[in-house]
Amino acid sequence: MHLFDFSFLKFNFFSALDIVLVAIIIYQLYNLIRGTIAANIFIGLAIICILYFVVRALHMQLLTGILGNFMNVGIIAVIVVFQQEIRRFLLLVGKNASLQRNKAWWRYFFGKAETEKNNYARIKPIIDACKSLKQTRTGALIVFARFYDEQFFQNSCEVLDAKISKRLLESIFQKTSPLHDGAVVISGNKIRSASCILPLTDNTDLPPQFGLRHRAGIGVTENNEATAIIVSEETGELSYAKHGRVKMDISFAELEKLLNKDF
Repeated sequence: MHLFDFSFLKFNFFSALDIVLVAIIIYQLYNLIRGTIAANIFIGLAIICILYFVVRALHMQLLTGILGNFMNVGIIAVIVVFQQEIRRFLLLVGKNASLQRNKAWWRYFFGKAETEKNNYARIKPIIDACKSLKQTRTGALIVFARFYDEQFFQNSCEVLDAKISKRLLESIFQKTSPLHDGAVVISGNKIRSASCILPLTDNTDLPPQFGLRHRAGIGVTENNEATAIIVSEETGELSYAKHGRVKMDISFAELEKLLNKDF
């Protein structure tokens, strides 16, 4: 005697592909919101949805009507609340599908040694500058923007469009320099601008010792396809921010690996 009929479950290759694709999308969305304030918002929305189904099952008419109105505009609310995360997700999809990205993978497998050699020559002045800034405990914020948005970065900064060099980075962040108060933005293998005022993160779960420099470095990686190096003025500690999350007290070997991967 068969208690359950599973004949409606027709599992084939496309069913497996469907599950894998959904799992990948969920994983990418999880990576985008993990450790950010969006994660708390998502949990709040999930609780409201669960509460709606509970009160509807219990025939609580007043709460069902109130929460039902919210559910009716749920998709619009999700787009408004998660507009930054949706933008980052679409940038991620476009970046991975682009021809330039495919060329990068081709170089990775067939010309890895030459690529790493060329990339090290690009990042060496940055690493050397960070070593000097750490030794002198000079506060610094260096942003690496994959896509340089002129409207976003040039509203409150000085445009440089200069070659990356150790001495230039050191001179910008010296306390007597008029450009030291703000961020340096690097894009396209050039220092595009300096003294940039960036939006602060809304994340409330950050360590209490994080000041405006750390919060700005994290904030710019939440809103843009960018990474950031933060040098603490108090301790000389190096931090590395990406996708709204930050790695604290990294070594120069770790910094080189991260820049090789992201820059």
